[in-house]
Amino acid sequence: MAYALITGASGGIGWALARELASRKHDILLLARSGDVLRDNAKELREKYGVNADYLDIDLSKPDIALTVDNWLAEKNYSIDILINNAGYASWGKVQDVSRDTINDMMRLNMLTLADMCKVLLPNLQKNKQAYIMNVSSTSAYQAVGTLANYAASKAFVLVFTRGLRKELNGTNVSVSCLSPGPTSTGFMDRAKMDAIKEKAEKFNVSPESVAKIAINGMFANKAEIIPGALNWLGAKMAEIMPKGLTEKIAMDLYKVKKS
Repeated sequence: MAYALITGASGGIGWALARELASRKHDILLLARSGDVLRDNAKELREKYGVNADYLDIDLSKPDIALTVDNWLAEKNYSIDILINNAGYASWGKVQDVSRDTINDMMRLNMLTLADMCKVLLPNLQKNKQAYIMNVSSTSAYQAVGTLANYAASKAFVLVFTRGLRKELNGTNVSVSCLSPGPTSTGFMDRAKMDAIKEKAEKFNVSPESVAKIAINGMFANKAEIIPGALNWLGAKMAEIMPKGLTEKIAMDLYKVKKS
């Protein structure tokens, strides 16, 4: 018996991914800070889908947290054949206006924890006949974004790191994919304190359930990069071929507050 381990699984895309996998009769491990929510989520998966589900209440932004997760898996005698690094958040605003602690915590969670989870948990994944890693990036990874400078840069790291890891594991039993969603109907913008542009962004939102279905299908199909939504896919591809100055101006215009 092998589980899918999903970080940031208390809500949003992470929870949608858990439900999508559970609907396909895959056992689930949920990781996030919200213990009460995770307990209820795990219970729902067990009762609704008839799968095994457990959770670990943990702050994934702490240093060396991947070792704690690995020790928990060993104590529980859990094997994993899917690792989904979904946990992450944004801090909105100019670098000079966002607190140093907020920026550093975000960068540690979005980049260091994700990369270390891949490093530390890879031996567990390799014990299976077939295993998968899916790292969650963002369409913001494809260009710099003013007022989301650190977040976009951290997601660019996820994209490039995942591409490299995929090359290293090519031909092995571990498939590596990168999921890059665009605007999605989650609590993402609330946590990033993006209320001032929330109404504008919601015009482009897709549901986390749609993202999850596309993501899981793409992961099992061994796709390198998964970008849900035709407009999001087109935007990411255009960002790769258009002049950077133009794409970055467009991106910043989308995320800045217009003066009244």
